[in-house]
Order: sequence, then C-alpha cells, then structure tokens
Amino acid sequence: MVAVVGFVALSVIYASPVLQGKKMNQYDDVQAKAAAREIVTYHEKTGEWSAWTNGMFAGMPGFLIAADYPTSISTKLGQGINKILPAPANYLLIGMVSAYILLLVVGAGSWLAALGGIAFAFASFNLVSLEAGHVSKMLAIFYAPGVLAGVLLAFRKNWLAGAALTALFLSLELYANHVQITYYLGIGIVLLVIGESIGYIRSGKIKQLSFILAGLVFAAVISVGTHTTRLWNAYDYTKETIRGKPELTAPVNPGGKAPKQEGLDKEYAFSYSYGWGELITLLIPEAYGGSTSGGLDDKSETYKVLVGRGLDPANAQNIIQQLPLYWGDQPIVGGPAYVGAIVFFLFILGLFIVKSPLKPWLVGIIILYLVWALGKHFEIVNYLFFDYFPMFNKFRAMTMVVALVQLLMVLIGILALKTIAEEKTDQKEFSKQFLISLGISAGLCLILAVMPSLLFNFQGPNDAQLQASFAEQAKDAGFAQQIVNAIVQDRAGMMKGDAFRSLIFILLAAGVIWLWVKDKVKPLVVYTLLIVLMIFDMFGVDKRYLNNDDFISSYAAQVAITPSPADEQIMKDPDPDFRVFDLSNPQGPFNSAAASYFHKSLGGYHGAKLRRYQELFERQIAKQNSNPEILNMLNTKYILMGDQQGNKTVQVNPGAYGHAWFVKNYKIVPDANAEMAALDSLKPREEAVIDKRFADKLSGLTIQPDSSAKISLISYKPNELIYESNSGREGLAVFAEIYYNVRDEWKVTIDDKPADLLRADYVLRALRVPAGKHTIKFSFEPVSVATGSKVDLVSSILLVVLIAGALFVEVKGKKV
Repeated sequence: MVAVVGFVALSVIYASPVLQGKKMNQYDDVQAKAAAREIVTYHEKTGEWSAWTNGMFAGMPGFLIAADYPTSISTKLGQGINKILPAPANYLLIGMVSAYILLLVVGAGSWLAALGGIAFAFASFNLVSLEAGHVSKMLAIFYAPGVLAGVLLAFRKNWLAGAALTALFLSLELYANHVQITYYLGIGIVLLVIGESIGYIRSGKIKQLSFILAGLVFAAVISVGTHTTRLWNAYDYTKETIRGKPELTAPVNPGGKAPKQEGLDKEYAFSYSYGWGELITLLIPEAYGGSTSGGLDDKSETYKVLVGRGLDPANAQNIIQQLPLYWGDQPIVGGPAYVGAIVFFLFILGLFIVKSPLKPWLVGIIILYLVWALGKHFEIVNYLFFDYFPMFNKFRAMTMVVALVQLLMVLIGILALKTIAEEKTDQKEFSKQFLISLGISAGLCLILAVMPSLLFNFQGPNDAQLQASFAEQAKDAGFAQQIVNAIVQDRAGMMKGDAFRSLIFILLAAGVIWLWVKDKVKPLVVYTLLIVLMIFDMFGVDKRYLNNDDFISSYAAQVAITPSPADEQIMKDPDPDFRVFDLSNPQGPFNSAAASYFHKSLGGYHGAKLRRYQELFERQIAKQNSNPEILNMLNTKYILMGDQQGNKTVQVNPGAYGHAWFVKNYKIVPDANAEMAALDSLKPREEAVIDKRFADKLSGLTIQPDSSAKISLISYKPNELIYESNSGREGLAVFAEIYYNVRDEWKVTIDDKPADLLRADYVLRALRVPAGKHTIKFSFEPVSVATGSKVDLVSSILLVVLIAGALFVEVKGKKV
C-alpha cells in the first residue's frame, strides 16, 4: 500500500495541472470525441447506445467508436479504474502498479519492484503516446505486465492464483481494446508457455503442467468471454474494412499495383519502421532529433544563421520552434522510445549476471520484437511474417512493439539488481562483468558525445525538399543551404548533449551500485538513490513531450470545439439526415473527424475504414475529373471550404439527391471491377448498378416509368430509419445510406414484413418496393450485440468465481 500511495503521488506530481481541473489537449482524443458525437448525443437523449452512426464516412458501425457493454464486468472494472485519478495520472498509476505486481511475482522485493514500476511507466514512448492521445494503446501496454505476471505466477508458484491473476489482467488488457498490442504480447506469452511447458515435461511434472495449462486456458477463455460483444463486433467489421479481403483487382491508377488481396498493403503497413541506427534512442533520447516538429533555443546554430542574415529575433524564434528536427525514416514521430540510461545499463549488466531461467525467453523475445520494430529495414524476416504469419498483415506501425521491449528491458534490469541483492555473484567475476557493462553503455555514450558524426550524418530524407522550400521563400539558394546545414549541426548537437546526459546518469547509478557491492552503503540508501535518479532521468526527458503546456482549462477545451459561423449556418438546416464534405481541414477529409462534431460527414478519422467506402473515395471522389454525381448520391448537401487564414466558407450543393429515390432502370454487372468502372459515368438517379450476386432478388422486376413515385424519410435515428413510399408500380428504391450487412445486421421491413436488402452503386442500400403506399423501416440490430451480451454476462460470473475461489484458497492457506 505504501508503494501504491507513492505511485499515486508520483502520477499526480507529474501531471500536476490536473489538480487545477485542467485536461490534456490531445489530438486523438479530440478526434475521438468528434467521431462519437452523434452516438453520445443520442445516448444523452434516450439512454441508449446506437450501434450505428452516420457521423463519419457517410455511415459506419458505431460500436467501433463508442459503446457500452453493460453485462461485461471487466469493462465496468476498467471504467472504474480509469476514474481513480484524472487522466493522464490514472494511466501512469496503472502502469506502475501493473509492473510492480510483475516484479513481485519474479521475486524482486518491494523497493526493486517500485523502481521497476517507475522505470516502465515513465519510459518515454509511453508519455509520447499519451501526449498524442493514444489512450487505448497505452492501457494495453500498461496492463501487459499484469498478464505476464499471472502466467509466471501459474508456472512458478500457484496455478490457481496464477490463473485468477491472468484472467483479471487479461480481461483488462482486452478492455483496453488495442488488438495490435495484445497480439504482440500474446505471441510472446505463447512462446513463454511453450518454453515453460517443455521444462515441466522434461522434469516429469505432467500432472502439475496439466493443472497449470488448464487454469490458463480457462482464464483466457473467460477473459475473452467477458468481451464477446466487443470482439465479435470487431471480427465481423474487420472483414469489410481495409484490413479485410478486397474484391477489386484493378489498380487505382492505370499501370499501378493491383490491390493486396488480404490485409493491409505492405508499403502502408511498413511505413512506420525504425532504422537500425534509430534504436540508439533507447539509450540517447534525441539522437535522432526527437520529434518531427521540434524546437531549438537561441543558442542553436539555426538561430544564429537566421539572425545573422538580419531576420528579426522574434521571427527567428518562431521559425526555430517548428523545425523538422527528426531525421529518421518514419513519416511522423512524436518523440523517441527512451528506456532510460540507467535501465539500459542495468539491462546490459543483466545480460551478464542474471541466471534466471527466464533470461533466454526474455532475450529472445526482445530480439524478436526489435526485429519487428525495424519493419522494412529487416525485410528478409518481416516480409515473411507479413505474408505468412496469421493476422500479422492486419496491423501497421509495428514500431509500437518497442513499448514491450522497454518492459522486458526493465525486467532484466531489475533481475540484475535482485541478483546483486541476493549476493549470488562471484566478486571477481562480477567486477569484470560490471566494467564490461559500464564500458558498453557508458562507452557508447562517450563516443557519441565526443564524436557524434563518427557513426551518423544527421541528414534526413526530406532535407532536400526542406532546402528547396527555404530557397523558394528566401529567393536565395545559398542561404537555404546555410539553414539546412545549421539544422544538421543542431541535430548533431542534440545527440551530443543527450549522450553526455545519459553518460552522467549511467556513471551515477553505476557508482551507487559499486558502493553497494563493496558494502559502503546500505541497501535502503541504494534503492532510494536509484529511485531518485530514475525519476530525474525519466522526468527530464518525458517533460520535453508531455508537460504542463499540454493541459488546458475546461473552458479552453470547450472553446476549441465551438462551431464556426460556417458550421452554424449548416446547423440551421432542419433536415435530420444530410452530409457535409469538409475540405477546409489541412489534414484532409479522411484524416480528421472535426466535421463530425457538428455534422454528418463524408470524411472522418479512424484506423479501420470500410474498404468499399475507402475505394469509392480513392477511385471516384478523390480523383481528377471525378463524376460529380457520386457526391450527389451520397446526399452531400454542403461543402466546407477553407481559406489561407483558416476561415471556413459554405458551398451549397443543389444537386444532392436527398434521402432516397426510385430509379428508372438498373443493370447487373459481373463483379466489383465492373461496378466501380460503371460509376465513372453513372447517373445514379436514373440508373442503379447492381452486382450479379443480388440478381436473384430482382428476378422478374421490370421498371416502368412512374413520374409520381415518391419516397421520403419520415423518422431518423442513427440506428433506425423510417421511410414512406408511394408509387403506382413496383420499383427499385436506392437509399443514400452506406450498405453494411455482414450478418444481416440491418433488418429491413415493408409494412412490418421482412424484405431483402440489396446493394447498389457500390456502397449504397437498395430495396425492391411494391406498388402502393408503404412504410419502410431500417433497424440496425447486430446479432453480435444481442447474443454477445449474454456470453459477456456468463463469462463475467465465471471471472468473479475464479478470482473469489483463488482468494479463498489463499486466505485458507491451502496449497494448490
């Protein structure tokens, strides 16, 4: 409890603005709120959570954005834990406590476990991710040590307690809802279980192994079971997204590459890859320039060049605060993956002195994870994984696996200190290993501090483009070259400064440990000094990226999402269901959900968009000389434009078709390629394009002209649309709504009788409507929600029973 209180204090000290009621200004968090706006507003009005939203991408499942799972106890527990402290202090607390438990399980004492908890939680990758608003990713990372703790506890001490701990943390890990991190963690744990099982089999402990494996399998099943609804939703949805299998085989542009037949495109998936040299940031934080857009001070070479040219100091200051200091290969970087100089030294030392049977697994998994983080720079291995390993091609930005590398490096480092504390080292041999470890870590820092250009040139892949931009602005190519040269020098200076910094922390920590080994100081003093040094080391780097400037008052946060006059103009339209195409945002319509806060938007911001809609955007909306009727069929009533000053203006699109219409004709096409090609010149109000797989539903339908035919939307809810139709003859109606029907989620009735839902014009819904006056109702009712919630409930009960049973056995002192 003392440790937990200390963690609480440390979390709040780091995020001290939360004590003033301030909140983090996170880009991804703002995007998430905008994306979920329609769902949240509907919930506030009705108390219900809509499983569909029209707020983004003209319509998509809402459970991918915001949802509640009332029968999932692990979801409720996760939500409750998140409320213990204000964000981001709550997440830091979770990370420290989770790692603390893991380190206690491997036998570290409370002091060493506390040290490791602090080191893990404050590794810079975590703080950089929190600053960006990657909350689900961070929760998955911070719960990961607890899952590992449960598995190790089952194998090393108590199978029942281990199963209970695994079930608890795995259910929270899944609550985080970041499948990619869980996937990487899961592969590591599977390899651990295989290795441990082989050891038990060799020892003849088959019975004990059977209990352990049965307990862990049961824990995994009920943990997954408490999230059946969420995972089922995601499983079904993935099939229809850019991570699923496409139907198009024709390339986007003539002569280009054909679409990948399953999973993500390789180039897209590996766009974020660490360069080999960039791994040095684990030891020297800003060796690669820190973040994509970083700042320098008035002592920098770039500032001197600008002022020396006669530029006003104030303008020079503005320029040097937004420079591309990062010079690696990744498109955008918020900051480095700095594990800490002290941790790095302890990790190297642990490679020599730790004798734990865990060590081979730890080292092997670290190597595997680092290979994955290298991405396209180690294609001989990673491309094989991408092409052949199950689910591997569903994810991008594999650089995030470095967060688990940091955890395992901390674990080895703490095991090294545990080995010293237990005096399990030969003094003479230890001295040799200690000096070698010091030479590797401190020696590398010293070399790069004195001669940073020995191994690196500090030139980025975009420097030529940067120089051209400066030359165009200054009308002086020579001056532009001077600026870029100065930036390169400043990058070298950043490495040099941080190398000296890491060197100092390594020498201080090594000195404390050396005195400890020589019995010059007491263990309590050593632990206290190491914790203090760790805090200063990690806070000093973390505050460069997540600091008090990232917090804003609640009032400022509200002002940030105030509608512009253009938004207000659109919001006066009483029509409940039309769309807005936002071209005013610099990020582009498919990289920002800002418009979704106020409107039903054609664009949005999400990592897994519906594939057909993405293809429609790429091959129709975004291309030159696109068919304007595509925007019309999506009922795009308004287009937001922006000027150079950031002001928005509204263009009314008089050609928008409205909610639904009867077509005069339809044609059946053989496949997706033909369907997409037909859109080039299609007039959707006149004719519908239908894939042949729906042809049997249109058997016998002959459309005859009926100028009086009419269909109108009479009731709108995100998950329920009611229309009224009136026609003299049977016809084919097309609705300006996105088609999604993996398991017949959209229930369609005509006068309360079931009807067959069709797909038209590549992405829209269509329906065969009989003559006369009828009421047509669309209701989004996923079977995954109805059935999944029952499985959630049963699994939640079993989770409680397992944990309660393990606690009962522990209290009774029975050995299991």
